[in-house]
Amino acid sequence: MNEKYIIGIDEGSQSAKILIFDTKGNIVCEAKHALKAYNLPRPGIVEHPDDDWWDAICEAGKKCMAKFEGNKEDIVGIGLCTIRYCRAYLKADGTLAQPALSWMDIRVAHPYEHTNPDVKYIVASSGYITHRLTGEKKDTVANYEGVWPIDVDNWGWSEDPAVYEATGMPREMLFDLVMPGDILGYVTEEAAEATGFPQGLPVVATSNDKAVEGLGTGCMGDTTACISLGTYTAAMMEGKENLKDTKCVWPKFSCVPNKYLYDSNGIRRGMWTISWFRDILGDSYIKAAKEKGLSAEELLSEEAEQVPAGSDGLMTVLDWLAPVDALYKKGVMIGFDGRHTRGHIYRSILEAVALTMKKHVDDMCDELGVSLDKIIITGGGSNSDLFMQIFADVFNIPSVRNEVNGAAGLGSAICVAVAAGVYSSFDEAVANMVRIKDAFQPDPEKVAFYEKMFPIYTDITKHTDEVLKKSYELFQ
Repeated sequence: MNEKYIIGIDEGSQSAKILIFDTKGNIVCEAKHALKAYNLPRPGIVEHPDDDWWDAICEAGKKCMAKFEGNKEDIVGIGLCTIRYCRAYLKADGTLAQPALSWMDIRVAHPYEHTNPDVKYIVASSGYITHRLTGEKKDTVANYEGVWPIDVDNWGWSEDPAVYEATGMPREMLFDLVMPGDILGYVTEEAAEATGFPQGLPVVATSNDKAVEGLGTGCMGDTTACISLGTYTAAMMEGKENLKDTKCVWPKFSCVPNKYLYDSNGIRRGMWTISWFRDILGDSYIKAAKEKGLSAEELLSEEAEQVPAGSDGLMTVLDWLAPVDALYKKGVMIGFDGRHTRGHIYRSILEAVALTMKKHVDDMCDELGVSLDKIIITGGGSNSDLFMQIFADVFNIPSVRNEVNGAAGLGSAICVAVAAGVYSSFDEAVANMVRIKDAFQPDPEKVAFYEKMFPIYTDITKHTDEVLKKSYELFQ
């Protein structure tokens, strides 16, 4: 019997990634294509230019399929995962009526206002890509997070007319919904030509991107959390019910039908801040790294490894993107003196991610009444041994990374494996397709230091917020 293959689509905030897996969860080939810079016409407005979502998938798809050396006939399906909290406004023919809204756009947190007569449909990013791939007006129910007329308890559109009125979205402007693991449709001839994917291949629904990541890491049980190092950085735990009136735990749709995933509070521009720092160093630094056979991030890690825990008093607050209810917040670096170098700044940013997530995860665990015995780290940041060790030291529990750190792609493939009958259940698919690569153990000396640093770090914004509120009035 020939080996079977699965395509996973992972479209995030910065790029579209296409991965082809075998049924054991091994990456056969992969490719990605960067998204364009956002349109930022005024504060709070963050739009994707042109047809960027679809164009990036087309380019990444063609690159990946060109690398694939197996038989296309042995590919059993495509799992589609896209970024959550986004909105697309479509014309009657399914094309974009106006630029798609990023999850960072303030408008996605508010009801829809029908000001553009060309808009016929309102969809999440996954609904738009589903339509481009299959021609169907369907989407996964599990990517409708935020301001949508959704019944989270019953996994479908609400039956309450007041909910539609409150969101500004009439039912006729919304696509039909299916459950994760269901078939959305099949790749059309036009889509096959644009992407390189085989015509007629089934496209399988997944969930929101964080839930798909959680599935792809094998994050299960009450004592394990997964930290997703993405543009939006957050922690997740397996959930049992749709909790109500929580303050630090946010129940979301899981990738597994009728189950939930618990989200922590997060960092709105987590790993983006690392990219920002790399980029402002300029081309000369990137060139210097290449001359040493390293990426810019790898060279920065080498420099940061020479810096002691705590970065000699340099501390970073990661409010590079303010929340909609506190627009005065800004990023802060505090504690500079003449000792500080690039390595200090870089380590300070890494420590800020870990310390901030420590606070959010502690709050989540306290509200749930649980204690963790390990954390799974996923995303590109998990490639850094230094970053992994910082997490272990800050959390004082082992930090684990898997063989596949592109967990959203693998989670998408797991959904396909279940839908295609390769495995009989999500549990069986996870057991066969997810594997731990290594684990980092806490260093007692650094643990003791971070325990002293933690309350100092978490108090910073109590003092800086008052200054930032005043400066916001001047500089907004």
